[in-house]
Amino acid sequence: MISASQRLWRTSPLTYLALLLAALLSIYPFYYMLVIGTRSLDNINDVPPPLTPGGAFGDNFGRVLDNDAANFLTGMMNSIIVSSVVTVSVVLTGSLAGFAFAKLKFRGSNALLLAIIVTMMIPTQMGLIPLWGMMQDLGWYDTLYAVTVPFLVTAFGVFMMRQYASQAISDELIEAGRVDGASTFRIYWSIVLPALRPAAGVLGLLTFMETWNSFLWPYAILTPENPTLQVSLSFLSYAYYTDYSQVFAATAIGTIPLVIVFLVFGRQIIGGIMEGAVKS
Repeated sequence: MISASQRLWRTSPLTYLALLLAALLSIYPFYYMLVIGTRSLDNINDVPPPLTPGGAFGDNFGRVLDNDAANFLTGMMNSIIVSSVVTVSVVLTGSLAGFAFAKLKFRGSNALLLAIIVTMMIPTQMGLIPLWGMMQDLGWYDTLYAVTVPFLVTAFGVFMMRQYASQAISDELIEAGRVDGASTFRIYWSIVLPALRPAAGVLGLLTFMETWNSFLWPYAILTPENPTLQVSLSFLSYAYYTDYSQVFAATAIGTIPLVIVFLVFGRQIIGGIMEGAVKS
């Protein structure tokens, strides 16, 4: 006799068909990006449009590198630096603050946490003009400091890690560390941070993707000679003419770091979940 819970988790051919369809719909935009990026501009306008990759990727990407207005390599390197620094900082500060709010007792913690949550309700666009003026006063206009320092700590990171820490870390585990003579920072580094690895992986992945894809603020504070990747890609399009083979070739190269980060953080997420399952 099959129980209700067993019937719930049983898969049918229709389930596999739906998953296959969802996977194809998710992969197709990336595949078509590769198709356009490896075709010449004349082939793109063919009817019906091409559905298989061509052999013009080298020529298309070569024109991207020769485009002085785009500064593609500079934008790529700037995005790697900014996204990496912001991701590491957000994960570390978020886990530190999340641990403090979840497990440490101090006066005003609830009010301070409420203030942090309230900042999440304020649209980012409302702070662009004051932030732009602040960067000018600090002399950070057209520097990577302007697109890095304001985002080293995020309210979402603090709140997410606080919620996970309150459930994943028991008070008994913290007390056991104190009995062994560990300091608060030692408890965080040796006990809390490993336990937060699944949440840290998710937060790191989301932060890197958000920073990598950021356009509005870098476009406002950086010059065309010192862009991030998204700003650099915008200079590949002109007012009356867009070479889509060039744009998609550059976009394909710009997607590679995201894929690498997804694979790295994905393994951390799965490894942390499996480790927690074994311990439980």
